[in-house]
Amino acid sequence: MIATIQALYNEKYFDDNATACLFPARTRWLTDQLHLKNLPKVTCKEYNKVLHRLDPVSTTIVFPSAHINSPASMFGHTFLRINSSYNSKLLSYAINYAADADSNKENGVIFAIKGLFGGYDGKYSLLPYYEKLKEYQDTENRDIWEYDLNLNIQETKRMFEHIWEVKDTYTTYLFFNRNCSYAMLWLLEVARPSLHLRGDFIYQVSPLETIFTIKKAKLIKSYSFRASSRSQIEAYRSILSYKEIQLAKQLSKNTISLSDFIKDKQIILDKKRYILELAINLLQYDYKQKKITKEYYLQTFHTLTLTRAKMGKTKKIIPKQPDNPLQGHQANRLNIGFETYDNQLATIFSIRPVYHSFEDSPIGFLRGTQIEFFNIELLGSNNGLKIEKATLLSLYSITQIDSIFTPLSWKLQMGWDTNSIEQKTKFNTTIDFGWTLGNNLGYIYILGDLFGY
Repeated sequence: MIATIQALYNEKYFDDNATACLFPARTRWLTDQLHLKNLPKVTCKEYNKVLHRLDPVSTTIVFPSAHINSPASMFGHTFLRINSSYNSKLLSYAINYAADADSNKENGVIFAIKGLFGGYDGKYSLLPYYEKLKEYQDTENRDIWEYDLNLNIQETKRMFEHIWEVKDTYTTYLFFNRNCSYAMLWLLEVARPSLHLRGDFIYQVSPLETIFTIKKAKLIKSYSFRASSRSQIEAYRSILSYKEIQLAKQLSKNTISLSDFIKDKQIILDKKRYILELAINLLQYDYKQKKITKEYYLQTFHTLTLTRAKMGKTKKIIPKQPDNPLQGHQANRLNIGFETYDNQLATIFSIRPVYHSFEDSPIGFLRGTQIEFFNIELLGSNNGLKIEKATLLSLYSITQIDSIFTPLSWKLQMGWDTNSIEQKTKFNTTIDFGWTLGNNLGYIYILGDLFGY
């Protein structure tokens, strides 16, 4: 503090390199608390330019849903959006904190291990909100929840001042606790010093638990939902038959004649509209997934949209909003039960630190997923206490195939388990792949062992 005050009064620079320009948050705080006077006048052109561009008036915390096929995103993610007086969410700016690594290029297992043990630096970034939407909503096909917070203009600006101070610094990134969610809680505490959000967490800070904590602090005033590209496509399955969906897929791939489709009198006009809309959505999806060339995309997109425009308006298809993540369960789970073991009554005690299993309520979670770390199951009887099961990690992605998508289901499990026949505890690692069939009532999956030990 003394060094900062001395630097403010003995300023060597009077432009963007001035102490007051580099550290606006602490300069304002010291001026308010100590009533500093007669500070040298400096011109902070860059800071004022960015502040004017952002025009911070309020704050939203954004929660892209879980994406289990990416180790960096299996728990979801959180970042902040600084809203401006321009009333344009897309042109607002996002504050993000993430490991300084490209998870798409680096091996997923290596990325997860290095993230667990501090192998990466974490860094804040400030970028347009539409870029984050493109990353999560379109490229990774993740639904997005936006929770508007009741931070006022002064609190939002205070948070931006702090971001400005740390934007070029690095901190150790840890997957379980010093992660994106921890960083966002810290920023909210900076914005409103009376908050004590990080105190709710001891060993892990997950994105969903962060949203629960913010709700408990009564910071959330409203929310909104943005469907992913995949969710928008899936919405058409409820109004189109299997044959009509296949027509849409063929139109997007240009494997049937568009003119013949238009002339087909067996398909009513309203259905033709929806088939074309689905074809356009599928075309956009394939382009975002880099499955088709830009030249093919632009040419086909122009043809399909022009044809669709000539058919007139119809009722807009809106994806069904899933359960709000805030309706879901929290990550910790403690179980106590009883069973008959060796002709005697035994007590089962298990603890699950994180995160979600098939035994839990699916409300608020991605259907068909299981993510568990460091589970321990103990068995107590007259013979004493023993470890029945100890799971290092258990990951399942049981995603149903349908008339549009045919995803691969998979499972990865590592840990110690007790053989029910031999009553011996052994370490096992299994990796399985397969397919899943089902509907809204349930599903069945078939997985084949790729690796087992």
